[in-house]
Amino acid sequence: MDPNQISVFSLLKARMQMLGERQKIIAQNVANVSTPGYVPSDIDQDAFASTLQRMAAQSRGAPAAGRTAMVATQAGHMQPAGGVSAPRVSVVKSPDSETTLDGNAVVVEEQMIKIAETRMDFETMVGLYQKSLGLLRLASRAPGR
Repeated sequence: MDPNQISVFSLLKARMQMLGERQKIIAQNVANVSTPGYVPSDIDQDAFASTLQRMAAQSRGAPAAGRTAMVATQAGHMQPAGGVSAPRVSVVKSPDSETTLDGNAVVVEEQMIKIAETRMDFETMVGLYQKSLGLLRLASRAPGR
């Protein structure tokens, strides 16, 4: 059995993918710390949370209205026959607490806090994934082994 077909694993995987995307966006923000007029971005956490809730409802057998549909972003992409697709990550402008005279709104300290939060969240998701996989292995073992 493929663990990704189990709802808890697909939700954990989606969260880890979002955290990976957030790490990339924060790295772009830090890389543009000296770019005049640059406004930092971040993941829209509320939109992602609502998408995960719809995915969880779908995995519990909720009505079709709550389903997350896969979006083909290029003509060559194929649509799956069924199953839960990974949620889309929306990026929003998220200026930090200060803006310099040249219009740059990146505060390195705030970006470093976001990096630390993202790392801790990712490590938590990895731990949950490993524990869930361990429980699945334990449940699939033959009695007495």
